[in-house]
Amino acid sequence: MKIDGGCHCGNITYVAEIDPDTVGICHCTDCQTLSGSAFRTTVPAAKDAFDLRSRKPKIYVKTAESGSKRVQAFCPECGTPIYSAAVNDPQTFMIRVGTIRQRAELRPKMQKWCRSALDWVMDLRSVRQIAKQHD
Repeated sequence: MKIDGGCHCGNITYVAEIDPDTVGICHCTDCQTLSGSAFRTTVPAAKDAFDLRSRKPKIYVKTAESGSKRVQAFCPECGTPIYSAAVNDPQTFMIRVGTIRQRAELRPKMQKWCRSALDWVMDLRSVRQIAKQHD
């Protein structure tokens, strides 16, 4: 599936080819902290199927629990997380689904690091819903 997207302010844009069946949610504590949310939703794109079309993102290198290092790329202007990848010669870019224009079509197929999931995340149906923000 061909996708396109970018950051909130429009400074970073990209196009990519992805397999929608590979969308996943990560509940690890690093993803919680780096996303500022309860989990992070990503989809992989191969190196040759991911093309940044505008400015370069700012890079932060994080060390995982395993000791491996990963690039975290985000917009230097608005702070939107764009992708993560291996530090040296990345072959796959884990694109943040929230930055994809076609995100409504990308339903997650799996969840990982569920031992770190916040217990309320697994069932949000009982949480009061409001269609849009009120003034």
